[in-house]
Amino acid sequence: MADDAYGAIVAKRRLASRVSAMRVRAGMSLNEASDKLGWSRGRLDRYERNEWRLPDASHVRDLARIYGAGDDEQAELEDLGRQARERVWWRTYEDVFSKGNEFAGFENDAVRISVYMPLVLPGLLQTRAYIEALLGVGPWPPPWRERALAARLRRQQILDRADGTAPRLMAVITEASLLYRWGSQEDRRAQLAHLAAMSRRPGVDLRMLRFAGGPHPGMSSVINIFDFPDDEDPSVVYLENDTAMQEVTKAAEVQAYKETFARIRDAALAPAATRTHLDKLSETLE
Repeated sequence: MADDAYGAIVAKRRLASRVSAMRVRAGMSLNEASDKLGWSRGRLDRYERNEWRLPDASHVRDLARIYGAGDDEQAELEDLGRQARERVWWRTYEDVFSKGNEFAGFENDAVRISVYMPLVLPGLLQTRAYIEALLGVGPWPPPWRERALAARLRRQQILDRADGTAPRLMAVITEASLLYRWGSQEDRRAQLAHLAAMSRRPGVDLRMLRFAGGPHPGMSSVINIFDFPDDEDPSVVYLENDTAMQEVTKAAEVQAYKETFARIRDAALAPAATRTHLDKLSETLE
């Protein structure tokens, strides 16, 4: 995929971390560095918090200069900047994801995705009919729904990458999410069959929490955890509700959500038992 730009979001985030560390190493405050650059107050702070949209090449060179970067370090910064400026597909869907939301980018670059949703199936595992049914109950106009449908189907393509960059998906679903009536019986059975087929992929670990298992951890949580190939790039958590996504990056909070997800995963049926139950549901589904 020409516009997949695998690694662009990780590069952008790593660049922000690098320039922040270089400023500290140089013994400069944000205001001192901004004054040397002739920048308005607040711009450098946004850069260091990774709130720049696309890092400008001249800005990267200026930062390297005032911080006294050597040739190798400057070359590394410029290379990160080039990667971060790669064309990425999700920027054309800012009306869907909201401007500045990098969820799709982190999902695109992750080596492992862990997701748990108690009442809705994960977006990466939804059929087209299921997506349309979900979007149909919202207050959005038809043009936006079409855009949102296209964006979600585009997100799913990361699981089909054959170049070794496809992420490993660990998804925990609930029996409750499968028993809502939507679309036709054929649509609902097709969604169950799709889940079973996806669960047979080597890179997908699908587990189910059953009603018979009783109350379980994460009854009201919606958790997305993105882990990356390099230990230098910390994990990111996204929490979701009907109107917004919250990005969590503080190490202690990320670790707490990882521990919660582990408890949810351990309470669920194993992958083989999950597939067996999906087959049984397909036979009895009304």
